Amino acid sequence: MGEGLLLKLFRVCYLTTTEFFPLQTIKVEQNVQYVCPVCGGLLQLHQSGKNYSCQNQHSFDLAKEGYLNLLPVQYKHSKEPGDSRQMMIARRAFLEAGFYEPMAKAVAMMIDANKPKDQCTRLLDLGCGEGYYSRKIALYCNHSEQIALHGIDIAKFAIAAAAKKQSNARFIVASSNRLPYPDQYFDVVLRVFAPSDDDELKRVLKPYGYLLTVAPGPVHLWQLKEFIYAEAKEHTSESLLPQGFERLGVQRISYKIAPNAQQRVALLQMTPFAWRANESIQQSIHSLSELEIETDFILTLAINTAN
Repeated sequence: MGEGLLLKLFRVCYLTTTEFFPLQTIKVEQNVQYVCPVCGGLLQLHQSGKNYSCQNQHSFDLAKEGYLNLLPVQYKHSKEPGDSRQMMIARRAFLEAGFYEPMAKAVAMMIDANKPKDQCTRLLDLGCGEGYYSRKIALYCNHSEQIALHGIDIAKFAIAAAAKKQSNARFIVASSNRLPYPDQYFDVVLRVFAPSDDDELKRVLKPYGYLLTVAPGPVHLWQLKEFIYAEAKEHTSESLLPQGFERLGVQRISYKIAPNAQQRVALLQMTPFAWRANESIQQSIHSLSELEIETDFILTLAINTAN
């Protein structure tokens, strides 16, 4: 089932689905610092407010949605890396249906319990996609006006959607392997099912800053895996940490969901094993009248002790 069918399946759902909550106020950071992805120099916002440039005259325009594209063509591995527009629409429709809401709320609560009190917390949502978890942090964290939210993803369509939805956060298109931020810039880094470079994580986190990772638990999406593999295997429940991080706490969240046919297809496309699902498998998943699916998440909070 290709992206064309996926878009058709979700067109109605996307156009009629909205988030039923008032988006809370978060801190709008004015003096954001970025590092030039070409030469490594510090980028400065032009007095026009429309672009950033470095002392070597490398310039990057702010898009009309408010995001910044800091992924030079030489660092792209395809014309439009990351999720396509169709996949972004399907992913947003699935997430906004609330299936991952309990996990997202737990993420926000863990951040809320550990963020510095009575001072600004600068937070990076790594591999943020279309910004779902950033919006949930703004919704569920107490005193969210003290949080300066940043999001990064390699997919331009997703970042554009995130920026349009949450204009008081700062979203950029960039690679997690070359984070265009100064050293020791963030108090918290969140990565939900997102790849990252260990050295870059340690570099941009402040000393004793927090890394919150969400990884699949042992039986996450087990019923989908049974369609894909002749013998499905459990994920490891041990969350591996980059060197220089100390584990502070682990929380496991498990519950069952019952997405409809279209939502099951979108969920499958969000998994790392989607490429194994041929047309026949996808059609089998879609044609079921109902399917209850186990979700299983491991949340790991760690502290940066490397600096």
